[in-house]
Amino acid sequence: QVQLVESGGGLVQAGGSLRLACTASGRPFSSLFMGWFRQAPGKEREFVACITKSGLSTNRLRSMADRITISKDNREEVMYLELNDLKPEDTAVYYCAAGGGTQFLTEDMADYDYWGLGTQVTVSS
Repeated sequence: QVQLVESGGGLVQAGGSLRLACTASGRPFSSLFMGWFRQAPGKEREFVACITKSGLSTNRLRSMADRITISKDNREEVMYLELNDLKPEDTAVYYCAAGGGTQFLTEDMADYDYWGLGTQVTVSS
């Protein structure tokens, strides 16, 4: 089974930045399409960004598109989510997800087969 591990979360003041990372084991990194989702207390999990197996194409939540960057390094076998100009409403557990199927870019949680345990991002005002 594929195991995903997130890192890079923490406490940051509004306007600050964080760089989250995700590593995988169990399958070649280049065989996985990947994404980031987040879940705040009392709310449903929502899509943040996704990236193709090659890392050449991406999609982002439109309301955050100008503040985030998703990237995938198949040589170093790590995926990143750069969060900029953070706001208190960005506070959530951020989850790394992956799948090995034929999907290209997908925002649908049902398309992802593997999930990490999450990393906490807390933005103070």
